[in-house]
Amino acid sequence: MKLAFSTLGVPGLPLPDVTRLAAEHGYHGVELRTHPEEPVHTGLSPTERTEVAAHFEAAGVEILGLAGYARVAAPGDDAPVLAEIRALLDLARDLGAPYVRVFPGADAHGQSPEEADATAARRLGTAAEHATDAGVRILVETHDSHRTAADVIRVLGLVGHRQVGALWDVMHTWLGGEQPSETYAALSPYLGYVQVKDIASADDRTPLPLGAGVLPLAECVEILSRHGWDGWLCWEYEKRWYEDAAPLPDLLTAGRTHLGRLLNDSA
Repeated sequence: MKLAFSTLGVPGLPLPDVTRLAAEHGYHGVELRTHPEEPVHTGLSPTERTEVAAHFEAAGVEILGLAGYARVAAPGDDAPVLAEIRALLDLARDLGAPYVRVFPGADAHGQSPEEADATAARRLGTAAEHATDAGVRILVETHDSHRTAADVIRVLGLVGHRQVGALWDVMHTWLGGEQPSETYAALSPYLGYVQVKDIASADDRTPLPLGAGVLPLAECVEILSRHGWDGWLCWEYEKRWYEDAAPLPDLLTAGRTHLGRLLNDSA
């Protein structure tokens, strides 16, 4: 498996510093939080996109994916959501990133689960054709209204397109009461990559160093290894939402070492 970290852990950090951290601490790639307050966003010009891609290539660091914020199950018109996804897909194509992340984002008070699933599937099915042209996969994260794999595969089963898959966020499936073995069994046909993290408890989600909290990281890695899965593990350290959390750069080497130990133990 290859290791990455998300720039959610280093909010606003210039890209030369991002790639330096990855290279110095032994990470193969990064997931780029794609938002107007970050260096990478859908408003970049063609020249800027070329420069970003060239910078990562020169640094020898891969762009794992773009972490966007489109909410595919949210109520409302399809057009704005589809435009947001297409913009992410175009940016990923230009940067050479294989994946874009989207959220479910249904409204529990305004939609039934069936309505939310149908909305998400309709939009993803439409966007899948653009994804095919771009050579990029859309990944629905286990998150918010569709926290577990069981939730997400209801949508993916309706879509049935190879360019639409899943992103396993280990915290949300754990919060949803799903066992890692259940999550993997459900998501394995669709799995793009896995986001790892650690927290103190369900009530305190302040990000912690990997291995310092309660999430079943060892079990997740063991299951992935046992099934021969060789994709990416991406550390999503949510510093952007928890300003008092320890700085991620100080934790990167220990985090890489911890993941390496889990991988060795599971081999």
